Amino acid sequence: MSRQDVFPTPLIGADVLSAWLGRVVLIDVSFDLADGHAGEAAYRSAHLPGAFYAHLERDLSAAKTGRNGRHPLPTREAFAATVGAMGIRADTPVVVYDRQGGMFAARAWWMLRWLGHRAVALLDGGLPTWQALGYALDSGPGPVVASMDDAGLRICYPLSAEPGMPTLDADAVQAGLHQHTLIDARAPARFRGDIEPLDPVAGHIPGALNRPFQDNLAVDGRFLSAGQLKAAFDALWARTGDLRLPVVHQCGSGVTACHNLLAMAVAGFGDTALYPGSWSEWCADPTRPVRTCGVSIGH
Repeated sequence: MSRQDVFPTPLIGADVLSAWLGRVVLIDVSFDLADGHAGEAAYRSAHLPGAFYAHLERDLSAAKTGRNGRHPLPTREAFAATVGAMGIRADTPVVVYDRQGGMFAARAWWMLRWLGHRAVALLDGGLPTWQALGYALDSGPGPVVASMDDAGLRICYPLSAEPGMPTLDADAVQAGLHQHTLIDARAPARFRGDIEPLDPVAGHIPGALNRPFQDNLAVDGRFLSAGQLKAAFDALWARTGDLRLPVVHQCGSGVTACHNLLAMAVAGFGDTALYPGSWSEWCADPTRPVRTCGVSIGH
């Protein structure tokens, strides 16, 4: 079963998914940045039948050092062990979802693609759309995760030799400030530096364009059409961007940036790059330049 057979785009509708239950691995990535326990509690209250749960900070992030951002990426090897324990293999179709319009599920989608996994899609509209259409839900604990096989060997996803998605670190972003189109997925007030509820410094990376990830969604919580998304990104380039430059996505901590990255893939722009550390890593180094309300700070 190839990715093209099941997932012709990065999104899958609830109606299509309902016919595939039992033949795909489902991962619930619901989370709440203000309450790290809320997403898992919501999962236990209701989740798609047979879905596993992936915790943003426990399963999709590495340990924080104070310099590597709020949600640093784990190693590919560590994440391969996480998804391998869910029974995911190279040809396993996987669907990720959440309750927040893909805000967190897009991170899981990107990380699976980063491992080299192609057969992954995001449930458009997530659990709310699934539930609104009357499809079944389970409650309680999910399926058992088996970290060891019958021989006592650790189960891991078979990694590709090279990452399946491009990334840039902070040094590469700083060196290429005028050679990339940097897209920031945060809310406009945070981008401008009017407020900063999560990180110690307000503002944005000089030269970045603001595309709040919520703008990718219609009022019903599903993604805009491919044509609408393409028109929106084309309008962004027309205002201040340059489509000839490589695109790099960032946000506060490398999570919602994946939403814009997925939206660009839906719109037909292909795979673009991610700066995983994002603003929370960038602003942890006082030598890096910062822009607030049109004023540059730093070197």
